Amino acid sequence: MWFYIVAIVVTLIDQLSKIWIRMHVDIGDSVFLGRWEITHYENSGMAFSLFQGYAWLFGLIAVLFVIGVLIYRRIGAWHGRFPDMIAGFLVGGAIGNGIDRLVFGQVTDFIVSRSGKGILNLADYAINIGMILLVIYMAVRFVKKRVCHAH
Repeated sequence: MWFYIVAIVVTLIDQLSKIWIRMHVDIGDSVFLGRWEITHYENSGMAFSLFQGYAWLFGLIAVLFVIGVLIYRRIGAWHGRFPDMIAGFLVGGAIGNGIDRLVFGQVTDFIVSRSGKGILNLADYAINIGMILLVIYMAVRFVKKRVCHAH
C-alpha cells in the first residue's frame, strides 16, 4: 500500500507544481519563493539538458521503468514498508517526468539548485530521494547479512 500512496502523492505534487509554474512563470523568468529561486525552464532532453529533442525516448524509458518495478514487486522480489516507499519515490518521479515528456515533449524544470548548476523539478528530487534511500537500504541489508554470517 505504501508504494501506491507514495507514488501517487509524488506524481500529484509534481504535476500540480509544474502546472502552477507553467501558468504563473514565463519561460526563462525567475521568481523567489523565500530562499528558493524558481526559474521556469523547459527541457526536452535529460539531466543537465543532455540529449535535447529525445523526450519521447526518455518518456518510453520511464514507462518501461515503471512496468519493470511493477513486475519486480509482483513477483515478490521486494516487500516491506521501506522498499515500497523507495519504489514509490522512484516510480512517482518517473511518472511525473514521463507525463511531461509524453504529453508536452519536454519536462518543466523550475527549482534552481543551491550550487546554481542545474534546474530541477519535484520529480527529480523524488528520484534522488528514492536513490539515496535505496543505497541506505542496500547498505543496511549488506551489513546485516555480514553480521549474521559472522556469528
